[in-house]
Amino acid sequence: MISDSAKKQINSWIEKYPEGRQSSAVMEALRVVQAENNNQLSHEAIQAVADYLQMPGIAAAEVASFYENYNHKPMGKHIIRFCHNISCMLNGADELIAHLETKLGVKTGEVSEDGLISVKKVECLGACVGAPMFQIGDQYYENLTTDKIDDIVDNLK
Repeated sequence: MISDSAKKQINSWIEKYPEGRQSSAVMEALRVVQAENNNQLSHEAIQAVADYLQMPGIAAAEVASFYENYNHKPMGKHIIRFCHNISCMLNGADELIAHLETKLGVKTGEVSEDGLISVKKVECLGACVGAPMFQIGDQYYENLTTDKIDDIVDNLK
C-alpha cells in the first residue's frame, strides 16, 4: 500500500527525529500516502502508515481524524479549503461559501460533477489579516469577493 517512492519520502522525515521516535513523522507520512491514493486516506492506508512507523493503528487514526487536511472520502482534483473561523465568518465567509456552492452546483463536502473541485469548511488557516480566505493546494487566496472567487475557480480547469 505504501510505494517505494512514498517510503523514501517518509524515511526522510523519520530521519529528522531521534532513533525510536519514528512515529513523530506520522503527519507527513499520512500526507505522502494520501497524495498517492487519490487524495484520500482509507482505513487500510492509515493502518499501513501505522505499521510502517511501528505505532498503534489507533494512534495514526487519531491523527488522521483530528486534522482537517486528511480526507476520508473521494475528493476533487482541487480542494478548496474555505476558512470558517471567526475572522473569516465576520467578513462574509458564509455568503462566499454559499456563492461558491451555487457556482459549482455542490454542497460543502461534495465533489463537483466533473470531479475537478471539492469544497471543505475548515477551522483556521492562520491568515486572519486577509479574511475571508481559502486555500487551494499550497496557495492562499485572501480578501475574497464573489468576483475573485469566480476568477480563481474559472482558472482551475
